[in-house]
Amino acid sequence: MTEIQPDSERVDTSASSTADQEGGLLKASGVTGSMTMFSRVLGLVRDIVIARVFGTTDAMDAFLLANKIPNFMRRLFAEGAFNQAFVPILSEYRTKNSQVEVQGLINAVSASLGGLLLLVTAVVIIAAPFIAIPIAYGFTDEPEKFALFVEMLRITFPYLLLISMTALCSAILNSYGRFAVPAITPALLNISLISASFFLVPYMREPELALAWAVLIAGFAQLFFQLPFLQRINLLPKPRRSKSHEGVARIKKLMLPALFGVSVTQINLLLDVFIASLLATGSVAWLYFSDRLMELPLGTFGIAIAIVVLPSLSRKHAEASTAEFAETLDWAFRLVCLIAIPASLSLVLIAEPLLVTLFQNENFTPSDVIGSAGALRAYSVGLIAFMAIKIFSPGFYARQNTATPVRIGIIAMTANMVMNIVFYLNDLAHVGLALATSLAAFLNAGLLLQGLRSEQVFFFQPGWMVFLLRIVLANAAMALFLFNFAGEWQDWLAWTAGEQVLRLGILVLGGMAIYGLILFTFGLRWRHIYR
Repeated sequence: MTEIQPDSERVDTSASSTADQEGGLLKASGVTGSMTMFSRVLGLVRDIVIARVFGTTDAMDAFLLANKIPNFMRRLFAEGAFNQAFVPILSEYRTKNSQVEVQGLINAVSASLGGLLLLVTAVVIIAAPFIAIPIAYGFTDEPEKFALFVEMLRITFPYLLLISMTALCSAILNSYGRFAVPAITPALLNISLISASFFLVPYMREPELALAWAVLIAGFAQLFFQLPFLQRINLLPKPRRSKSHEGVARIKKLMLPALFGVSVTQINLLLDVFIASLLATGSVAWLYFSDRLMELPLGTFGIAIAIVVLPSLSRKHAEASTAEFAETLDWAFRLVCLIAIPASLSLVLIAEPLLVTLFQNENFTPSDVIGSAGALRAYSVGLIAFMAIKIFSPGFYARQNTATPVRIGIIAMTANMVMNIVFYLNDLAHVGLALATSLAAFLNAGLLLQGLRSEQVFFFQPGWMVFLLRIVLANAAMALFLFNFAGEWQDWLAWTAGEQVLRLGILVLGGMAIYGLILFTFGLRWRHIYR
């Protein structure tokens, strides 16, 4: 698999070995992952600040719910259905067409996407009080809380337009091998939220309104940050409507099944929100903070691998390189197992110590730690499935097959909705919502893998049994260390912040060292990952 490079630097793929090609992907994933890691660590700082400054109040639940809506829909218009249809077509244009034709595609797509989102944003802002009723039904018996939710929804919703245009820019940069800039862009949202928590709060009627305005400010910052880098490669979007553009028509055609699938996803997510709004105050916040901790490894590694793999797979398909297509997927899945399994196990074993060290204070109480820990464990169980979906789905999208993953997604989301209701009726509360999400992810990932194998585009390469044996032994040793060294989490409440950080640092670094040492002892070498 060839290193993803700009046209002017493209190498002779016929002369490159598979090892060099996969090494290029690993290097690109490393660049993306390191930049994403910085953003995610900053995101963790953001969540620590938010938890300690605002706690788990009614206003905080209102903000988290309002902020979920544009973030739900960005999966439709940004990283989701649109991106899955746009990247393969852009990769094909880049391979087979001139720079002028690529620019024409980008101009037409930006006009079509931007125009639609501008209309949607205007409608939501105007009709927010009515749209809010089914979303936050549990707030309707508290007029002040409901009114605050409506106000926050109006402030945060334009972020959808801004982040979707940013995602368009990111897709272009990623397709041309500029992975660092899109990977670092999310850090601007974290910087905005952290800054607002300290500097905007004194000027707000409700302190949490500062967070809503921070989201809007970040949307502008993220979009304008990427534009100069697009100008450098002469692909700055210049919106220009073209109803008959062949590329836009193909993107819309590819999006149709994905749109249907994402619509089912949104219904499921709205059901999550609806049920969460009926639960005890703090439930939305508990789900949020636990999800953010689970997203740290998912966003840093899973999404980084997926970002790099999709353009590469698209080119392998265009070049009819079936064997290298399968090898790329196998390499990505091994990397996912290497990272996701220990991350999931660690989050399950040290959930409370992690939450106490990062979030606990007078605003985030021990009961909040208990509530968040239950959700964190439930989410963490599904981490490997969440990451597997990120690399199995591109196996379909790269071949311009959006129908199959959508059909599978509908099955998984339907199962998720059923489990949500069943777990809610059985008094599993917010933990049931998280657990249903994880179990549905396993169903989704399993069906995607089965589909790739049945279509004969994914084959398990030699060496899996030895690879898995090494991982099992390394995780067993790491788990034994974490379980014995963590101690009783209630003891952590009596320690100073310095003692908590030191002990957590020893747990994290010690666990990583033991995991790596056991892998090395039983024969895993860098060349195995590189290949």
